[in-house]
Amino acid sequence: MLVNHANITEKNYKKLSLQIAADKVSMCCTNILNQSILWSREVVFPADGSSPESHYHKLFASDTDLSSAYDEIVVLHDNGYNSFVPVALFDENYLGSYLQFSTKVFETDFFAFDELPTYEMNNVFVPFANLNNLLVDQFGTFSYHHTSSTLVSRLLESSKNIDERQVFAHIAPNRFELVVVQNQKLLLYNTFEYRTKEDFIYYVLFTAEQLSLNPEQFRLQLLGDVTEESDVFRIAFKYIRNTELYKTDTISERNGLSEHENRKHFTLFQS
Repeated sequence: MLVNHANITEKNYKKLSLQIAADKVSMCCTNILNQSILWSREVVFPADGSSPESHYHKLFASDTDLSSAYDEIVVLHDNGYNSFVPVALFDENYLGSYLQFSTKVFETDFFAFDELPTYEMNNVFVPFANLNNLLVDQFGTFSYHHTSSTLVSRLLESSKNIDERQVFAHIAPNRFELVVVQNQKLLLYNTFEYRTKEDFIYYVLFTAEQLSLNPEQFRLQLLGDVTEESDVFRIAFKYIRNTELYKTDTISERNGLSEHENRKHFTLFQS
């Protein structure tokens, strides 16, 4: 959906970004002129048996910032129901078919896709349709995308003129995304659910083996909800020689937040 553009005399040069999931929402307000983050926060909903819709209703009623005026509103759908499809193989009439081998889809599901024309591919995904309807009632019009579209496009941008294969793991509780790029080419994208650090390293090493990547040589960069004290970082460092946190110093200089904050909320702040 498209954003309604305010008259220039009514602009306040603020953008609201929301990263929505069934169990939590992350949000921030960005100064459009200098890209600084004016405020940000994350709300984790209680596991009390209530529906996601009821949690969002309560949030909209209690958070006054969500009733403020913004020049632009961007919503990121945060789930594992997506697939990147080369433009040459893409047909808008068969969106569900691109997801049926990686997740259970139903005829009643609503499908959407993000266009990434620079990289000649589209990202097909299942948005939270019920939450989208709530957001329409709250905000009117807004644009929405999948979180992985932001993640992959930003990592591809940063890989320009780097000919070695780069491996990134974007960490969230119980789920992570593994991205392999090479000079603005997407070699692999996959989402894995995990419960233990052993699950995590198994998926990383298995993928590396399939791509003929030597753990003694390739570089693994971690971003998302991770620090050097995290279990997933420590076990990765044990088995993969060149493990490090993704550097966000350039982003920090621009938006004024710490590298840790920019790693944790990478997709939100880069939206």
